[in-house]
Amino acid sequence: MSDAAATGAREAHHEELGFWRTYVFSTDHKTIAKQYLSLGLFWAIVGGLMTYLMRWQLAYPDTAAPVWGFIAPDFYNMLVTMHGTIMVFFVAMPILLGAFGNFLIPLMIGARDMAFPRLNMLSVWVFTLSSLVLLVSFFVPGGAASAGWTGYPPLSAKAVYTGVDWGLNLWLLALALEFVSFLMGGINFLTTTINLRAPGMTFFRLPLIIWMQITAAVLFMLSVGPLIAGAVMLLMDRVVGTTFYLPEGGGEPLLWQHLFWFFGHPEVYVILLPGMGMALEVLAVFSRKPIFGYRAIIYSTIAAGMLSFVVWAHHQFLSGMDPRLAMPFSITTILISVPFALIVFAMIATLWRASISFPTPMLFALGTLSVFIIGGLTGIFNGSAPVDIYIHDTYFVVAHFHFTLFSATVFAGFAGLYFWFPKMFGRMTNETLGKIHFWLTFIFFNAVFVPMHFVGLGGMMRRIANPMQYEFLIPLQPMNVFITVASILLLLSQIPFVINFFWSMVRGRLAARNPWQANTLEWSAPSPPPHGNFETIPTIYRSAYEYSSPGVAEDWLPQDRSVPMPAATQK
Repeated sequence: MSDAAATGAREAHHEELGFWRTYVFSTDHKTIAKQYLSLGLFWAIVGGLMTYLMRWQLAYPDTAAPVWGFIAPDFYNMLVTMHGTIMVFFVAMPILLGAFGNFLIPLMIGARDMAFPRLNMLSVWVFTLSSLVLLVSFFVPGGAASAGWTGYPPLSAKAVYTGVDWGLNLWLLALALEFVSFLMGGINFLTTTINLRAPGMTFFRLPLIIWMQITAAVLFMLSVGPLIAGAVMLLMDRVVGTTFYLPEGGGEPLLWQHLFWFFGHPEVYVILLPGMGMALEVLAVFSRKPIFGYRAIIYSTIAAGMLSFVVWAHHQFLSGMDPRLAMPFSITTILISVPFALIVFAMIATLWRASISFPTPMLFALGTLSVFIIGGLTGIFNGSAPVDIYIHDTYFVVAHFHFTLFSATVFAGFAGLYFWFPKMFGRMTNETLGKIHFWLTFIFFNAVFVPMHFVGLGGMMRRIANPMQYEFLIPLQPMNVFITVASILLLLSQIPFVINFFWSMVRGRLAARNPWQANTLEWSAPSPPPHGNFETIPTIYRSAYEYSSPGVAEDWLPQDRSVPMPAATQK
């Protein structure tokens, strides 16, 4: 069957599908991407409201919080546990990997769909099931999990002795289902990228975001196994009565920390890399230059992925492990900053002498760069064992963590949403609302987390519900109040995005095929792309990245840098 005939047959088959097969149980990667996006945005609202409750308690402890009443310590621990779990596993992963990975990979490599469409549909519905399990855990007797989002034993392992706490059992089940979902997605990402690339789309013509998506998929698939084994042992400790982690039965609580962080630190890059890839794509388009150091960024991404497996114990300098391990893990922590420093310098070099425009996606991409630089610099302190003795488990670590992951999850996520919204929905977002959203988010984000560094250096510990109980923290209370007010304003700053998102979907200006004058392959498809993506599979003759390769002349660039780059990536 010819390519045109195959396309016609597929489109005819698509037209026969009813509502449920088209929009609910769909095998189309674009619909599945929107399903992941919807679930991620729902959980972002839930996780954000938990932030409000936590910050109210820290600013005004022992007072009547609006609606919820007094927040008891156990309830506060539940908020901390579920906020961390939701934002990392149920917001960052479904949006950055599930939504953008599914939407972009086939379009950017010239494929009609994922390699395994039914497996793709199964992955999103297993994730939906995991979301339902997590939601149910809020309403069982005893409430949701409250042992911390890292689930450290022995606190998390004693249910068999103290009465079964179904909230934490359901928490473990929800995470297990989610991991199964993203293992299926990772298999699809890798197989699709390796086998379904359009003719001429070599590996070193792939867009950087695709490189970072498949690197993230590999990291997740290689690191999650030990944690799944550890979670099974933890569940057995809780339900059956084994003592893998309980010292009184000969177990070792530290074992869970090693298993968790062996997964947990690569997981940071599973989230971070797709966000960095989106920021790189957006920076190149609105700088009107090819990204600087394309191959160097790829090699740096691979190096960072490999090093991420040998830095986990910098989370455990004070855990009681052999202190002789502190030096090697400090060294690997410093080493892993090198590839990310190179990526940051490549971003800055791309901006150098560029003809920069500042639509909303570019503002969020620049916000990603600036926030990530601060997060990376503060991470060096955490990786140094002598310094970590002082700042470990303080709000300095909380601030660093949010500066690092907020840049990838929120700023880069919004950059990607505003940038690819026309391709997803066929309409443009409102620029005025978008810029209001950016500036409010950027200002209040820094107002929340910059002071948090100083609160942490002042000695304020994580996971305490009432700082006023500690005399040495009382002088820091005005700063806690300031952070709380700023965090509430940060939450309110997302209202322009919500209005813009839903209004633009219905009433936004119709989008052209390539409204940003970008030259990656997805912009050659209609907006939004039809079932099958392309009228005919494109043939790739040259990539935009090759123009910046050593020895390749760059006189093709227009002398007036305000002129859009030619779309030379497809025939």
